[in-house]
Amino acid sequence: MLTKNQIKLITSLDQKKFRNQHQLFVVEGKKGIAEFLNSTFELYHLFATEPTFKVNDEKFTLITEPELKKISKLKTPNTALALFKIPNTKPVDESKLILALDDVRDPGNLGTIIRLCDWFGINDLVCSNASVDCYNSKVVQATMGSLTRVNVSYLDLEVFLKAHKNDVFGAFMDGKNVYEQMLPDKGVIVLGNEANGISATIEKLVNTKISIPRFGTLQATESLNVATATAILLSEFKRGSTEK
Repeated sequence: MLTKNQIKLITSLDQKKFRNQHQLFVVEGKKGIAEFLNSTFELYHLFATEPTFKVNDEKFTLITEPELKKISKLKTPNTALALFKIPNTKPVDESKLILALDDVRDPGNLGTIIRLCDWFGINDLVCSNASVDCYNSKVVQATMGSLTRVNVSYLDLEVFLKAHKNDVFGAFMDGKNVYEQMLPDKGVIVLGNEANGISATIEKLVNTKISIPRFGTLQATESLNVATATAILLSEFKRGSTEK
């Protein structure tokens, strides 16, 4: 049975300030929870309408479907909701290819980008401090478990890029055709805000501007969705590395 304090805690985690305060975040659904339970993330508490998972009794509460609806953010709640502890940030491995996001704000975009990092073997995703929180419930849901396999860091992107020793690539509309470039297997690929692209401050730190050419007859589309652009660029960088 859910207590008032548990409901208050879970609903408070909708806000980043309370996630930071409690160092907790929400995962919903059997598949997502299973991914996190099988990872290095530490379970704080599990609420479920059936005893599906094997966890310590003190970390499990059996609840009813109406109770689950009170705490779920899904239109159609699954059978379980879990709270996990936010882990300590790990150091960024600068010897490999890194993806960096400059002020990406949409939770769905970030969730998809984390999944893409997982798919293409990008271990480190670096986000500017103004980017959407990866422990936002919508982001967590969109990652479909990939958050357990990608190290996401929030930092001062300008400071990070100034100290980075390898090439820094940035996605721009007027950049060099990415399909015509010799692409390295290490460095940083920067993608920008959904509406404004890469900021002027970060642009100054980009060594090579790259772009995805438009092939449409009318050339009328303004830009690609940032997650779509990420998929194309990561695919091209990885394709280049397999051909060496």
